Amino acid sequence: MRKGWGRRVEWRDEGIVLSVRRHGETAAIVDAFTREHGRHAGIVRGGTSRKIAPVLQPGAQVDLLWRARLESHLGSYQVEPVRSRAAAAMGSRLSLAGLNAVTGMLAFCLPEREVHSLLYQRSEQLLDLLGQDEIWPLAYLRWEMALLEDMGYGLDLTRCAATGAGDELIYVSPKTGRAVSRDGAGAWADRLLPLPPCLRGQGDAGDAEIAEALGTTGYFLQHHLAPGLGQGLLPSARARFVERLIRSG
Repeated sequence: MRKGWGRRVEWRDEGIVLSVRRHGETAAIVDAFTREHGRHAGIVRGGTSRKIAPVLQPGAQVDLLWRARLESHLGSYQVEPVRSRAAAAMGSRLSLAGLNAVTGMLAFCLPEREVHSLLYQRSEQLLDLLGQDEIWPLAYLRWEMALLEDMGYGLDLTRCAATGAGDELIYVSPKTGRAVSRDGAGAWADRLLPLPPCLRGQGDAGDAEIAEALGTTGYFLQHHLAPGLGQGLLPSARARFVERLIRSG
């Protein structure tokens, strides 16, 4: 809500902690992905204390009260815990790597203070699956596809870009993000990206197939989305998650 001249601006929202960095001797700057205010930062007074620091963990679900003199200011947060995901994340190396990949990718991709309500909902649902290693990698892949879609770089995997056919789709065009069939690929096959069945939501997928699919989504994240945002290399946390997935397969 907004208040008039000479009064503080404030709002209350729920969010996911993306990162925390020390500010001064006892405070911390918290970067959070909120439901109704997008990615938003604020200072937490006493954020390094034994009482508050355990609440401010990446991936934690928190209730946030933000206040500032002006909307353009950094502002301050009052934080209350809603749901901690630390135990689920620490349950396995894959879970911890996955949590770091999600928070790292959100911090990398999301412009500050731009609302992405559907992506927020999907991110919350994904993080709530942490610790369920049998289903989490595939859920992460689908989340990454949703991330591309939400940011305007969604893949069209319904029909062949060359022939219009809807079967034998085994490639993706690195230029357009559209599916290509075996017959449609022709002499260009070696220049196309793989299209594992799990990218189209077909059947159960093992870790090796999911890792291959993440290679394809990773291409569009790195070569299309990142330049569009004026960003460089993807967060190393994503690469570590894919490596951990390959090792566990």
